[in-house]
Amino acid sequence: MSSTKSVSKKIALIGSHAVGKTSLVSQFIHNKFPEEYLTTIGLKVDKKTVVIDNFQLDMVIWDIAGQDDADNVPHYYLRGCSGIILVTDLSRPNTYKKLKEQASMLKGLIPNVEIVIAANKKDLLTAEEITRVTGEYPLPPDAVTSAKLGEGVEEMFIEMAKKLLAQHDTQGA
Repeated sequence: MSSTKSVSKKIALIGSHAVGKTSLVSQFIHNKFPEEYLTTIGLKVDKKTVVIDNFQLDMVIWDIAGQDDADNVPHYYLRGCSGIILVTDLSRPNTYKKLKEQASMLKGLIPNVEIVIAANKKDLLTAEEITRVTGEYPLPPDAVTSAKLGEGVEEMFIEMAKKLLAQHDTQGA
């Protein structure tokens, strides 16, 4: 593994309370879904290392307490972020109606940040309901996740990792 290059990147999960941020992190890091709901107070930091194309990426994941608006996230939590995962709950329209505005605000705050959407809790909706929601509020097809079932979680984090590594390559950092 001596030819593997290593880089560390900070990623923040942002979204309303109870959208599944902590569950997504638990599923990604520990491959398990926490059965009891625990509110994140302030923030919780975890780390997972992934290897993609001879790059070792240490993903330092900041699970930030739920805020109904990204504007309410303390800006000092976002300092040094390379990536942001905006988490919504597919069963609660108020959590995804302002995604575009929130992403735009975050890009204004951190111009080079990579943003990935996690439209979580697909297990609570039928396929028809998911199609209706994603038609009304366009979401990337790979954004739909279920932390409970583990569906799309790994893929969503790996998508973020690939974006961060591509950004790292173009910046030559």
